[in-house]
Amino acid sequence: MIILVLGLPGSGKSYFAERLAKQLDAEYRNSDRLRRELFPKRTYSEQEKAMVYVMMFEKMEEALNQNSNLVLDATFHKKETRHPFLAKGEGKISIIEVRADEETIRQRVQKNRPISEADFDVYQLIKQEWEPLDAPHLVLESTNHNIDDMLQQAQEYLKNDPKSN
Repeated sequence: MIILVLGLPGSGKSYFAERLAKQLDAEYRNSDRLRRELFPKRTYSEQEKAMVYVMMFEKMEEALNQNSNLVLDATFHKKETRHPFLAKGEGKISIIEVRADEETIRQRVQKNRPISEADFDVYQLIKQEWEPLDAPHLVLESTNHNIDDMLQQAQEYLKNDPKSN
């Protein structure tokens, strides 16, 4: 089972995705962690972003070939970035989008987060570049107090999603 968890910075996608992966006994790959591993000094250039997504794509191919469980966590905010994943994993990938209201995001990105370097300016930039998903997917609304509900909704969705069975 391959699950793409996507959303804007500060939406709660990584907090959710890591816990979902644990519940599913799935490998977890986070774009921010991967970027830190690949680039000690990060510039967030297009080449850097491309390399992160290439590495995530390779991990997805490996999981597909081994029929193993994998949760991929990144913004996936542009169609061109999502397309290779969705094309290669057609019929085998479940997608979960995590959203939060802007005030919650503002509060979250002001805090020191150990992995993500995205601040509110980055959130606003990515929000402007966001290209809506046209593939069927689950949308979860994140608050600061509903992780258990989100995980339960995701489990129900995955149980009924033929791509995850």
